[in-house]
Amino acid sequence: MDIYRTFLAIIISFVILIGYQYFFVGFGPADAPQENIVVETETANPDTPVVKAADKVAKTPAAPVQVMSRPDRAARTLTVDTDLYTATLTEDGGAVTSFVLKDYKETSDPDSPGMQLVKVDGSQGFPLEFSWGSVAPTATFYDAGGSEVSFQGNKGDLLMTGQGNGLQIERHYSFSKDSYLMELKVRVKNVSSGVLQGNAALHQLNTPFRADGPGSRLLFVGPAYYMNDSLTEVDSDLYETGPATVSGRMDWAAYEGTYFICAILPQDTSATSMTMEAFDEEGVKIKMNSDLDTLQPGEEKVYSYKLFFGPKKLDILKSVGSNLDKAVNFGWFDVIAQPTLYLLNLFHGIFKNYGIAIILVTIIFKAIFWPITQKGLKSMKNMQKLQPKMAKLKEKYKGDPTRMNQEVMNLYKTYKVNPLGGCLPMVLQIPVFFALYKVLLMCIELRHAPFMLWITDLSAPDRLYIGFDIPYVHGIPVLTLLMGASMFLQQKMTPTTADPTQAKIMMFLPVIFTFMFVNFASGLVLYWFVNNLLAILQQQMINRQSKA
Repeated sequence: MDIYRTFLAIIISFVILIGYQYFFVGFGPADAPQENIVVETETANPDTPVVKAADKVAKTPAAPVQVMSRPDRAARTLTVDTDLYTATLTEDGGAVTSFVLKDYKETSDPDSPGMQLVKVDGSQGFPLEFSWGSVAPTATFYDAGGSEVSFQGNKGDLLMTGQGNGLQIERHYSFSKDSYLMELKVRVKNVSSGVLQGNAALHQLNTPFRADGPGSRLLFVGPAYYMNDSLTEVDSDLYETGPATVSGRMDWAAYEGTYFICAILPQDTSATSMTMEAFDEEGVKIKMNSDLDTLQPGEEKVYSYKLFFGPKKLDILKSVGSNLDKAVNFGWFDVIAQPTLYLLNLFHGIFKNYGIAIILVTIIFKAIFWPITQKGLKSMKNMQKLQPKMAKLKEKYKGDPTRMNQEVMNLYKTYKVNPLGGCLPMVLQIPVFFALYKVLLMCIELRHAPFMLWITDLSAPDRLYIGFDIPYVHGIPVLTLLMGASMFLQQKMTPTTADPTQAKIMMFLPVIFTFMFVNFASGLVLYWFVNNLLAILQQQMINRQSKA
């Protein structure tokens, strides 16, 4: 058998997999609308029931929208200022109208404002509006009285009250100076003389936190939830044609970007479903629904939530609990990706540069695989030496394939050559590559992290701007071109037993990889470039040993 046909098949499969993600994942929805809604989970869970778009959360008679009473004055805006963010809330709906992170910028420009997580304009409402029964969320006016958000030490509180339509609704926010985690308790009391029925729902509205760049389309953006011990990242096809509801044991529901998340974590068992619906071009409405509740006159019910508006940083999410850290979804490669992220942060703590951290992590992984790769490269070198003998055998027994294969296997045994020895190192390293690929694209630590010279953002494509625009790339992708050149040199140095056609295809791979990597994060390109340089060094050592 020809080892290099197997080797070529692995490489081409690898290219197809990456190329498929690069060109197709994240593009728009399918043209044909789906009639029946199906939720696809990252980890299939048969216990997760699916509710069709036409179904209701609770079978209650239709009722006209009721307007709550409001004073004869304009709604006030209240500001919450902590060490980590500045948020504004309005008495109209008791919602959050702005949430600006202090430690993260919109862009890598030093003068860029803080990262804004509320990108909606209010035409469809704002995040964290609350509804109960027939009371529309935007119709509720919550009087904050004369109080502002007051902090006593590390904790701050805000109390807002609305009344009308037989209900009194009290919203109690709690904030911490040093945490992105907030708490919201909503007390609903029946102050009428009749029995009231309704569902409680906390509303979350989002549009993408930033315009999707070429690399970000590889990663998930949209609504997600953790239900029945399973993570689901919801495809937009599910809710674009109408509201879609899923029900089960809910840990959290959220809107996710590549680096940031706005999550609702229900703190009681009454929140049992989530409804999603599209608005405008890219907006998503999420409702955290409770079961149908009945309130007798004078009876009240309290709904408790935790809220997290902040970065998708693994250690922060783990500290929140409720499986929120599952939002950083490395998939099958989690067992490799999490230690990799730990090493990156460890080296950054020492050298204060994530570019250096990437180089050191690459060296560590290369060192781990060095012995296996060494054996594989030696096996390929030995295979190359046997080519003349194999060519004679093929010519001698070309009319008898069975005998030819027997003689070839005897030749392998005589010279102690393993025909699969060259493939094994590549197969073993593919999971490591994909784990690094996930980490370097997803981890917020690399966002706006500088390396050196023209590389000022390891999460952005590598570009050296030269004073005028270059079509498609706009600047020179210096590091990417160096990576392509190193891959070409590595191919030239690697021994091959392939026929001329296969050899030409192999030499074309560096061009394909260079084209694909042009819009990848420069951190990923840096890893691949350093890995190529180490592979060249190892091949050079083997070539010298074979001549000695």
